[in-house]
Amino acid sequence: MGDPALSRRGFLAASAAAGVSMTALSACGGDSDGESSSGTTTIEWWNISTTQPTKDVWAALAKQFEAQNPKVKVKIVQLENDAYKSKMTALTASGKLPDIFHTWGGGVLKQQVDAGLVEDLTDRTKDWAGDLLPVAREPYLIDDKAYGIPFDIGMIGFWYNKALFQRAGISAPPTTWTGFLDAVRKLKAAKITPLALAGKEKWPGMYYWAYLAMRTAGADALRKAGDAKDFTGEEFVQAGQHLQELVDLQPFQKGFLGAAYSSPTGQAAAVGNGKAAMELMGQWAPVVQADAGKGLGADLGFFPFPAVEGGKGALTEVFGGGGGHALRAGAPQAAVDFLKFFASAATDTVLVEKTGVLPLVPAAESALKDPNLKAVQTQLKAATGFQLYLDQAYAPALGQEVNDSVAALIAGSRSPKQVTESITKVAKEEQ
Repeated sequence: MGDPALSRRGFLAASAAAGVSMTALSACGGDSDGESSSGTTTIEWWNISTTQPTKDVWAALAKQFEAQNPKVKVKIVQLENDAYKSKMTALTASGKLPDIFHTWGGGVLKQQVDAGLVEDLTDRTKDWAGDLLPVAREPYLIDDKAYGIPFDIGMIGFWYNKALFQRAGISAPPTTWTGFLDAVRKLKAAKITPLALAGKEKWPGMYYWAYLAMRTAGADALRKAGDAKDFTGEEFVQAGQHLQELVDLQPFQKGFLGAAYSSPTGQAAAVGNGKAAMELMGQWAPVVQADAGKGLGADLGFFPFPAVEGGKGALTEVFGGGGGHALRAGAPQAAVDFLKFFASAATDTVLVEKTGVLPLVPAAESALKDPNLKAVQTQLKAATGFQLYLDQAYAPALGQEVNDSVAALIAGSRSPKQVTESITKVAKEEQ
């Protein structure tokens, strides 16, 4: 399916690092030097920033922190996404985690917390964490306690071609599902491909079902279903039925089932080259559209996923995710100090300006220049509910089944009810 987590940030750079040194791979989390005889504390920071410009920006920030804290040494261990996940799985099993480590929150973080391996940051960060964008903190809250601090947040929404909308006689982006389907029909009538989809990779299709489930059942329904191991509720079936309505209109580009996301003939390029009017994708979409195709410039617009009439969800409930840092249980105060430094207005401004993330503190918002990213930021600030990407919110096997089942519905080989039944079956098997 392609790795969704890697896709969401990794496509912002041309390529990921091909590998890491044996020293990095053999490093043992939780075994940092601590306080040495010279009184210097070494903290180990594991992250996945192997691509530029983030790699160099983060290294410079670590040096800056060291300069401000002469008795602290930051040891950076950088691993490519898949290698990082594998190594962290092994370290979790061994009971030893790094002082500071990358986390997406959700299911994996909960497993680590349940094993007693992660520091509860609620009290140790309460004096400053409250300044961060509330929706960005949600993936790291478990039982109302904070186990991670975000450095990045984003959301999924529709990116559209204003010129193609105008040609099809669509005066404004739709705000309801019925209106959205009408817009699809108008685009088809004007001989314009309404939507681009990377059917080969599966995770982009999952976004449709996830949002429709949120709109029909409400923002909290997917979390409750995950906890109950039961997705067979009528509103989840309805989500599939609404997606089926869209699929029946044949809205996607020719050959979409074999299309990748970021290839020259894929989903992003179809929109970036003006071959399709819309795609449902995250805040990174404009960069990938321009990289894989030509990009739309001023013709590119953004709108939130429409409301479903009669549904319990609202336009202000968003689906997305980002990245954060967590600490091993018993991590030294220097590690907490580093998180505070990384979440400061000065650091956040650097991250916004140089790495393209959305601002998490109000003081960094002035660094955000792109009008479409400002539109995303406005939606995030107004969010009244938040759902983490399903393939990160749930345990890996369940997230994979959601992707596979929805892909089967879009391909015409599974019904809306069968989707809910197959997801529930895998959820129960994981008990």
